[in-house]
Amino acid sequence: MASSLMLSATSMLRPCTTSSSSSCTSRRLALFHLVTTGGIALPQSKLFGAKGSEYLRVAEATAAEKLAQPEKNLFDWVKNDNRRFLHVVYRVGDLEKTIKFYTECLGMKLLRKRDIPEDRYSNAFLGYGPEESNFTVELTYNYGVDNYDIGTGFGHFGVAVEDIYKRVDLIKAKGGKVTREPGPVKDGSTVIAFIEDPDGYKFELLERRPTSEPLCQVMLRVGDLDRAIAFYQKAVGMKLLRTRDNPEDKYTVAFMGYGPEDKNTVLELTYNYGVTNYDKGNGYAQIAIGTNDVYKTAEAIKLCGGKIIREPGPLPGINTKIVVCLDPDGWKLAFVDNVDFLKELE
Repeated sequence: MASSLMLSATSMLRPCTTSSSSSCTSRRLALFHLVTTGGIALPQSKLFGAKGSEYLRVAEATAAEKLAQPEKNLFDWVKNDNRRFLHVVYRVGDLEKTIKFYTECLGMKLLRKRDIPEDRYSNAFLGYGPEESNFTVELTYNYGVDNYDIGTGFGHFGVAVEDIYKRVDLIKAKGGKVTREPGPVKDGSTVIAFIEDPDGYKFELLERRPTSEPLCQVMLRVGDLDRAIAFYQKAVGMKLLRTRDNPEDKYTVAFMGYGPEDKNTVLELTYNYGVTNYDKGNGYAQIAIGTNDVYKTAEAIKLCGGKIIREPGPLPGINTKIVVCLDPDGWKLAFVDNVDFLKELE
């Protein structure tokens, strides 16, 4: 009943023209019916002394406000939802070799492993703290697949280190590949370096003071930065922390997340002038984000132009509720029920 009322009221709010006077009259009669039967309650203060068209304008404005309220309530809920980055998923060709590199060169800890022989794949979770509180990487090894195409859309992961020169020396000693030697960023003071893991995934090392979340960035390239920012703000509930335009190098970046950069993981969205789409390859998979309600999350995603590729509900076997979507650029996001996630870890 509520949905039919919403559709009827929406159609009645279209502007009337002289060429559609008969349909306009019908809409006014239908709107009058909703008002007189209590479908739309008009504020008495606005009706005092109102006549004819004034009465209709008040009714139309009130109907519009009533229709907009459910959406506003939903997006207010998104802003206040208990969300955080859980893990980032990508595929590797040699699980043990990658684990060795991450633990010995990047200082991560192996948190857990699982093998799913019936589906012919294995997972390993690594990070700098427990999964209950920290962002982690989920490495996926598919039996018999030893290499992947990373594509041009994925950028890099960011890791904060206290002594970047010492860390780069260690990586070199372990046979790691350094693609940018340590040094300050252009026109700045932050010292960075770039390396590649055994599968070719890039890592940006950033020299910072000690932090509770060293796995600090995921960088993805997008074709429309304003569109991406709007989606991640409204549907995903992130805050826009800062933007930086680099006209000399023809790119702009936006940093988004659920808290300050020095204490939380952030999503770095990069727009290269004039480039509207990228090859995503088959290596990088998705980011998982915690939520208190996957069903409401799905509603917000749909309203913001995201595409649901797995409807909200429990996963077979473990009953963890998730919903999976694509953002406007086609990047995959998985939202996981917070309570179910903690139960899964137990």
